[in-house]
Amino acid sequence: MSGILFEHNKLLREFSNYKIGGVADYFCAPKTVEEIVEALRDWGNRGEIFILGGGTNLLISDSGFRGLVIKPELSTITIEGTNVRVGAGAFMSDILIATIDAGLSGLEWAGGLPGTVGGAARGNAGAFGGETKDCALEVRSVMIDAENPQRKIRKNDECNFGYRNSIFKENDCKEIITEVILQLVPGDCAQIAKAIEEKKEYRRTRHPIEYPNIGSIFKNVALETAPKVVQQQFAHVIKKDPFPVIPTACLLAEANLKGVVHGGAMISPKHPNFIVNMGSATAYDVQALIALIKKTILEKFGVTLEEEVIEVGFRD
Repeated sequence: MSGILFEHNKLLREFSNYKIGGVADYFCAPKTVEEIVEALRDWGNRGEIFILGGGTNLLISDSGFRGLVIKPELSTITIEGTNVRVGAGAFMSDILIATIDAGLSGLEWAGGLPGTVGGAARGNAGAFGGETKDCALEVRSVMIDAENPQRKIRKNDECNFGYRNSIFKENDCKEIITEVILQLVPGDCAQIAKAIEEKKEYRRTRHPIEYPNIGSIFKNVALETAPKVVQQQFAHVIKKDPFPVIPTACLLAEANLKGVVHGGAMISPKHPNFIVNMGSATAYDVQALIALIKKTILEKFGVTLEEEVIEVGFRD
């Protein structure tokens, strides 16, 4: 082996917003693209690889991960005119600070959004009517291939961005996002800061950030997929996200699921599309509540919910 250090039996809950998860057999945190390539070549074909970002939408198995977890720590932020070149490991909160200082508008919708820009690009993260695809000019990555870790550059229209989806998510850990170039527009620093703070305040008041959580568990329900009777019942709460949807939280509230507990996990009374860790939750507890929610909503409304959360390390 060369200079890349693979740590053994690394506790993954340390990197999870949920504070849930067992150990990874091996772990490394490369700081450059070159180190990522080196790690892939050193690891070879010895087992599975998982790419860990900010840990904000992951449910990690209590048994951990049998293989190598790579957590890229590429976090540089460079302003180039109206473009912002960002390492995939940079947190959205830091990027927003940089855009305020530079007077660049277009990311205000991401105020309070947790996680890294790499994760945002992978899942086409969005909120308040905006999505990552709206400002992602280019995404760079490295293919996970021990023999030839090829570097790729994709323009926006090559990323297959969809609702909480992209080609990177579709490829299912076959490549590692290394850099995202965001294209923004000039704006007033004070107005940008005010808009971002408004989004952050909304999250503080509406979301259960007082507990460890990983954000929304389920995608909102596309209006056109819901039975007509459900469309009519929830007509008063339909919103654009970025197309007409019924907020999943409204379905859960109507089904009286707020506050339901399993072990150390709870469906948040504050926002029922969040399952929170009250302090001792296991991945099994969260899975049990996910299953209960899906079953209840299907039986009551005829709607099949789709998870946003990514499960890691679970065996069929």
